Amino acid sequence: MFSEQTDKTASGVTVVVALVNYCTRDLTLDALRSLEPEIAQYPGSHVVVADNASPDGSGAEIARAIAENGWSTWARLLPMPINGGFSYGNNGVVREQLAKPQPPKYIWLLNTDTVVRPGGLRALISFLETHPDAGIAGSRLEHPDGERQCSAFRFHSVAGEFESSLQIGVVSKLLKPWVIAPPLTDEPSRYDWLSGASMLIRTRVFQDVGLMDEDYFLYYEETDFCRRALDYGWSCWYVPESRVIHLVGKSTGVTDAAGRVKRRAPYWFQSRRRYFIKHHGVVYAALADLALAAGTALSMLRNVVRGRAPTNPERFLSDLARQSAILNPSAGGETR
Repeated sequence: MFSEQTDKTASGVTVVVALVNYCTRDLTLDALRSLEPEIAQYPGSHVVVADNASPDGSGAEIARAIAENGWSTWARLLPMPINGGFSYGNNGVVREQLAKPQPPKYIWLLNTDTVVRPGGLRALISFLETHPDAGIAGSRLEHPDGERQCSAFRFHSVAGEFESSLQIGVVSKLLKPWVIAPPLTDEPSRYDWLSGASMLIRTRVFQDVGLMDEDYFLYYEETDFCRRALDYGWSCWYVPESRVIHLVGKSTGVTDAAGRVKRRAPYWFQSRRRYFIKHHGVVYAALADLALAAGTALSMLRNVVRGRAPTNPERFLSDLARQSAILNPSAGGETR
């Protein structure tokens, strides 16, 4: 646990929390309830809910709930004109803050499908306050029963794509240095990138790196941002003392009511392709596609041989082929 001295160091810090809503009224309100005692510890801090033009009217309902619950002193709604995706919504909040004469010291990107455990914000702030070279700190994400989720990763690579899709012990052991989701530690540890469901970011990082890339509609935007931050010398750290419940897939709809993975949306493949082409080039992106396809095909064959139910999203291989860098050799901006 952090010391009393560390807590004192964090006093006087200001934070702005960015929540991006798109038809997630109930989830957003639960997140706000969990944030109320966290924000109260940091006078001058507040929450901004960016509503990405939700067609269900949830933006107006959230604004009304903020007023009715007496949250207006620390939370407000920011209506966005279109549904431009996760980066777009967050950038709406960040852009506002950067334009202020005195921006907050930190900006916390938080999913609407999260519930912050007591002390979740303080642990992140305390870590960054005592580690000036760290630019981004991420929480321990967990299921409601406390089971830990993967939330800190290595950058994607050809070998990593093959291992993550195949998931065979001997192969994973041989490719250990490239495993995308390595074991998480019980102490603060450095990783390449963090889940965007909970990332506390120094405002200075945005000033150095710029805003998030809005050509990622959803997925891979946090991977891209962490890589760009690293280029400027800002490291990413997993801070398990900060615990946040993450209701996986509830805000994005990637799982059905039974928790099964649905067919991947086109923007998942487009974002993945953009990331690889942007950071590694077309040839490397094509090799990553082939590695992912090979690992997935072998995994599917193994399930058939063992009589197991399919574990991959529906039509995954055909969708991957259609959206591959081989057929689409441009990073593009079509993810909107």
